[in-house]
This record gives sequence, C-alpha cells and structure tokens, in this order.
Amino acid sequence: MVSCGTGIEVTERVTDKDVMKVINQVDNRPQLSTLDTYTDSVPAWKVGKRFWVADNQARLLFAHSNEYDIDTVSLAGHELTYAGFDTGGIYDNRNTVNLHFTDGDKLYVYRTGKTLDDFLSRFSIPLLIDLDMVDFVSRQIKGKDYYIRTGIWYDRQNEQMTDGRHFIKVHIDDVLPGNAVLPLRVHFTALDSGERAMVWMSENTSTMLGRDFDALFVEKNPRMDYPTINDENWERITKAQVALGMTKEECRLSLGAPKRINEIPDQGGLREYWYYDGGAYLFFVDGLLSQFRK
Repeated sequence: MVSCGTGIEVTERVTDKDVMKVINQVDNRPQLSTLDTYTDSVPAWKVGKRFWVADNQARLLFAHSNEYDIDTVSLAGHELTYAGFDTGGIYDNRNTVNLHFTDGDKLYVYRTGKTLDDFLSRFSIPLLIDLDMVDFVSRQIKGKDYYIRTGIWYDRQNEQMTDGRHFIKVHIDDVLPGNAVLPLRVHFTALDSGERAMVWMSENTSTMLGRDFDALFVEKNPRMDYPTINDENWERITKAQVALGMTKEECRLSLGAPKRINEIPDQGGLREYWYYDGGAYLFFVDGLLSQFRK
C-alpha cells in the first residue's frame, strides 16, 4: 500500500476541468423523466387560494395592523388563504399591489411594491408555499413507483437525517408542503424492505440545484445501465459503500463525484487520489481501488 501523503506535495493539482472529465467518463446516467412545470401568476389568483406558512419569520412580510402584534404573532405551520388585493403606492403615485391573506380570523396585508403589469410571470412569496403547486406535483407522482437517486433520507416523524440507500425502487406515498428552502416534502416507502422515509424536494422552477425531481428520482432502473457491475458491488453501491478492487466507475456511483483529484504517474502505472469532504479519500492504482478512508 502507498501512504496517503506519498508524492502529493510535489504533484500538480488536477483542475476542476480534469475532475469533470473523470466524472463524465463514468457518469452514464439514465434519461430523466421531467415533471410538468407548474405555472401561475397573481392576476390569475382566485379568492380562497391556499398557502402554507413554512417559517414564523413570514410574519415580518406583513404590514402592521391594529388586529395583531406583528412581533409576536405565530403563523408557522398554519394555512393562509388569499383574500384579494387592493392598489395604492406608499411612497409614490404608482398603483402597487397589496395582497390580502387571512387565517380565518385576522387579515394580513403583503405590500408587494409591484404593479399589476409587473406580474407577467409566476410570483412567489418568501416563506409561503403555494398549496396548489404542492397538489400539482402530488397528482403527477403520488401512488407511483420510481428509483430513488439519493441516499439522503429523513425520518418522517422528527425530520432527522437517517441512513438511506440509492438506486432502489420506492413507492411515493404522499407529497406535502416542505420548508422555507425546499417547498416539497415527498414521503415514500422502499419496496424491498418496507422502510418509510421522506426527502425534501424543490419545484421544477426553483434555482436550487440538485434537489428537484429529476435529481432525486428516475423511472428507469439504473442497474440496467451497468451490466458489467456484479451483484455484490451493486449492493455496496446502493448503501454508499466501497471495497478494495472496485473500479472508479463503481466508486463514483457509490460515493458521488470527488471534490478534488490528484494523479500520480510512476513506473508502476497511474496512481490517483480522490478526495471527499470530511477527510475521506480513495486511492486507485491503474483504475482499481487500492486504499480508502471514509
């Protein structure tokens, strides 16, 4: 075995371009199945449209009122319904839109600072989750089976991260409102073991990369794209495990792309280090895993 530090200090660092080259060589992903995109706009909103309050800081969005103390009102985990709008600028004569919401008891006013003509595309309110959007996604995937592409699972009850697996078949049980960052919470059951878990998911129009439906689920069994990988190593891959002798392709499928790569050519062949967060590394000799630390 070669120690972790041998030769690295005098070896030129491989660039990000080189890392992507390695990833692309082994990243033969199945074709994605993209969900339909939810579209909406403020002028199309109807009175009674529902929103889920994802964070109590949403209270700071609303104007002060004699009906409540904006500094102490608690809205997180409650549903608000749209109650229409009025117009009237605060600092100028523009007819800016003030959106009205109610919890069935009090009226909350969100001053958008936009005119009706400004709402040409979909408009979202921070910390409020459009329940029509949640229902739209739910109708497309609830009750269906997919292969999950992430091992980052969460407990449904306490929302704490749990040990998950990837590339296994799961059944989508439900789609619920999520949190302030990822507005969708997808409940699923692993079909091979009966494990019940959830993942946080962004919507298709979100700028949050790597957590939309296409990044988390796929219809086609990924196993079919890697016929040369034996069953033992594929089982390791689903559990994010590696073993000596595994190929770079197998290790990338198991642990994901490395953060950094160092290549060390010598008389015995090409030696290569893959570095991950937290001090983990993989060491390859001629393309096969020779040493690792997780």
